[in-house]
Amino acid sequence: MVATLDDTKRLMIGERLADLKAFQSLILSNDQKLIDACPYDDVRERLQNMLEDDRKNLGIVETVIVQYGIQVEPSPATRIFIENFEKMMENDQFTYYQKLIHHELMKHGQAMSGINIHKAAQKVGADIEVAIAPLNTVNFEGRAHQEQLKGLLEQVGVREMTGMDADQGIWARVQDAIAALSGVAGSVITQNTDKQDMNIQTLIRLDHNKVNTIFTEIGATKDPQKLQEYFGQLYKDILVHAKAEEEVVYPRIRSFYGDENTQELYDEQAEWRPMLEEIKSIDPASADQFRSKIKDLMDHLGDHIRQEESTMFASIDKNCSTEEKEQMATEFKAVKTRVQQEMSSM
Repeated sequence: MVATLDDTKRLMIGERLADLKAFQSLILSNDQKLIDACPYDDVRERLQNMLEDDRKNLGIVETVIVQYGIQVEPSPATRIFIENFEKMMENDQFTYYQKLIHHELMKHGQAMSGINIHKAAQKVGADIEVAIAPLNTVNFEGRAHQEQLKGLLEQVGVREMTGMDADQGIWARVQDAIAALSGVAGSVITQNTDKQDMNIQTLIRLDHNKVNTIFTEIGATKDPQKLQEYFGQLYKDILVHAKAEEEVVYPRIRSFYGDENTQELYDEQAEWRPMLEEIKSIDPASADQFRSKIKDLMDHLGDHIRQEESTMFASIDKNCSTEEKEQMATEFKAVKTRVQQEMSSM
């Protein structure tokens, strides 16, 4: 029987993503504290710009976790670090410069964590790479912020010691140039996501891409253990996606997409559930039977995906405002998170 279990590597990536979210929330909170305590108008303005980026990036991290599909808690070490960091930042014995140093160090750690998650995904599965792709934006912008903070540290440090501004030397110009270059790379996605949430079509398409990638991985291996692992993720991803669409998307589009078209989407998803349960009962070692049933499922999903990404998406664009599409995305993520947590608790 195929068990829908997450292997150790996938769980570890899930925990690192949870750590990333916890640290992003801490960075966001610390941005505001540094802004409130900042004695310099020019530094405060640059920190305010970082705050806006970090607020948006927290939404991207939350989206990545939902797309990844494994809900876990941050590690105990992360929780201890955050508690100690918050106490340290409230300590009046630290100068503003020293607090800014620790903020830059945390930004560095966050950027490296994001890069390591990306590298780990390359080793574990192409479906994970697809799920975490938006994380590259956070990594790029974190790197840009880190370089900007080095320039701010140069200014704040000299001001604290001399009361005068530092010369705009080679170091500061290099940091600004690197920050600008990193920002250009990171802006590819973020310039289209002004708010914390992508629109509903983007989230649905990310799900579709991940499912198609898992089908490709299943077709490329004969290892029963790998087949079990891939199907376990596919099983959960399809059920979670279907539940979110049925609770959020389909009721919202029925009035303009039409009763018949909308009901067809409901009926198609209802057909998948017995198919998933049948495949779940097959031993992956029975490769021919397993692959045959997977092929049937893939054909059914392919027709459904094509309909959604053509006529349904076009109908949503025609009848929904940008704000309505973003609100649907927010609700879609919330349902997926809830269902994933329910599955984890089971």
